[in-house]
Amino acid sequence: MNPEWGARVRRWLSLDLDRQSRKLVRRLVSAGIAFATAMFAGAVGYQLIGRGRWSLHDSLYMSVITLSTVGFGETLEGMEGVPGARTWTAVLILLGSGTLLYFASTLTALIVEGDLRDALRRGTMRQSLAEVQNHVIICGVGSTGVHVLAELLASRIPLVIVDSSLERIERVLDDAEGRSLLYVHGDATEDQVLEEAGIHRARGLIAALHDDRENLFVTVTARALSDRVRIVAKAVEHENVAKLERGGADVVVAPALIGGVRLASEMVRPSVVRFFDALSRDREQTRRIEEIPVSAGSSLIGCRLADAGIREIVDALVIAIRDRSGRHEYNPSADWVLEEGMVLIVLVRTDEIELLKLHVNGDPGS
Repeated sequence: MNPEWGARVRRWLSLDLDRQSRKLVRRLVSAGIAFATAMFAGAVGYQLIGRGRWSLHDSLYMSVITLSTVGFGETLEGMEGVPGARTWTAVLILLGSGTLLYFASTLTALIVEGDLRDALRRGTMRQSLAEVQNHVIICGVGSTGVHVLAELLASRIPLVIVDSSLERIERVLDDAEGRSLLYVHGDATEDQVLEEAGIHRARGLIAALHDDRENLFVTVTARALSDRVRIVAKAVEHENVAKLERGGADVVVAPALIGGVRLASEMVRPSVVRFFDALSRDREQTRRIEEIPVSAGSSLIGCRLADAGIREIVDALVIAIRDRSGRHEYNPSADWVLEEGMVLIVLVRTDEIELLKLHVNGDPGS
């Protein structure tokens, strides 16, 4: 068997199909049942009409060549002398052959429409993947990755999803609220998969697979391909944090640790937790805490925070500033002088983030 056809057959058998193909498969099953029913009904009819004169095998054979309209010029032995036999054959041709036509057309549609749709989708996806830049690659959209995806979608950051399960990919596509998402169906630990996802043009990569070993492989592979991409990795077991950091991860997040802190916070400072939940989860909230780096060439370098004009341009609140040494100044005073390499931590409307970045650093393309 041709390898491509073999893969296609395995895909159908595993039901790893998109929604339209699943509908066609259901139609194909229904058509197959209808054709089998008509075929056996025809055989039973010949048995009843002939009153046991013909074997079940001969009756079934007659039913098949009749429904398929092949005929071969054959009839059951002595059929011309059996009242009603020719009439039953005519009825079987008129009513039963349509089921075969329906089955054949559905099978053709599954092959042709599915292949054509897949080819068009793959072509469009390849072109879009080749053009995307400054994006974040999410490796794994399982129990953790779906929440990462939701947060980055809310932040309006360009994304590429990588997952080995087409079923998981299609599930997040269905839940994307009409947004067109870029994805690569493949193993994120392989070089060519990350290259297809645009690792050389990406701003960051999140390794959110379910196993620390896989996240370590993804981290090492991504770091080998790009020394500039920011890698954030998930650690299921806290003792693997150091391994992931040595493997090239810029930051390692342990969900179990964060979950424990969250449980304690819910007990001792519930209002604070609800405030941050409102920022990150409430769809009616239009604000996010965002970081805005002060890049080289910014017109605000040397300006006091009071003279930066941030509040005049956007509805934003500077809640902290991180200096070049990594130290944070919380609730900075109006006299704080901005320098290259500082990062402004601001509470800002999501629809004004890009405007604020433009105000701080100017147009990077100019």
